[in-house]
Amino acid sequence: MSSSGPPVIFDSRRRTARLARAESQFAGADFLHARAAENAVHSLEALLREWPDAADLSPLPGPFARALADSPARERVGPVRTSGAADTRSDPGATALNLPDQSQDLIVNLLGLHWANDLPGALSQIRRALKPDGLFVGTLFGAGTLKELREVLTAAELEVRGGAQARVSPFADGFDGAALLQRAGFALPVSDVDRLTVRYANMFALIRDLRAMGETNVLAGPLRPLTREIAARAAALYTERHSDPDGRIRATFEIVNLAGWAPHESQQKPLARGSAKMRLADALGVTEHTGDD
Repeated sequence: MSSSGPPVIFDSRRRTARLARAESQFAGADFLHARAAENAVHSLEALLREWPDAADLSPLPGPFARALADSPARERVGPVRTSGAADTRSDPGATALNLPDQSQDLIVNLLGLHWANDLPGALSQIRRALKPDGLFVGTLFGAGTLKELREVLTAAELEVRGGAQARVSPFADGFDGAALLQRAGFALPVSDVDRLTVRYANMFALIRDLRAMGETNVLAGPLRPLTREIAARAAALYTERHSDPDGRIRATFEIVNLAGWAPHESQQKPLARGSAKMRLADALGVTEHTGDD
């Protein structure tokens, strides 16, 4: 019998437990969330408008409020409400948002949507909660995130056990961001990718930061714990394959920045196909050549 709805990739109970553990450790490892918040606030600074009703749906609120407090945009954003509902934070889109339809001028979600089992559904909920011409600004981890850790954990487990289990979550491709927003009904969708490399003393220091951020494995299904032998081998492979001359290892993170508007009749509309008044060659300022030249 086929089941309805999207596949369950992540275990929301595990995710809730990871977030609860992270809340007491987060202050020491919030640098990625702080960077995502700065990206979001910079987007607001570039838009000269006001957002009286605003909501922050981030799984670990705090970074956005701090970034906004240091920005001139704070004068144009009303009091920001946060969502304390565990299910909204741990599995976006699984349950209804605690926001009435068309009630918000601005909704922010920082580094939480990559844990959604139904990402298009979560985005659709956000779009419905926005007032017409309301703005959504979000960030999520992209496909290149933790590629080194994924590689060495798989290699070590194959070597020791003869088989490997997924240990690092699948992440959305950053190039799909605008398409996801459009599918969810947003107008004027924009997506870009912020790539950065973070260096650590060793693999275990990286994992400590991931735990403090609530970003460790919550894939659904039985999880076989890593043995000390596998962990030690993975750490050795990490150093062999992805370290700098000083011995510190590199970890890649991709922060996908998303922005989209709830549709409104005042927004710019794309031209109908065939209605362009200028040739592409003229717009680019180049000479057009035919096959006879």
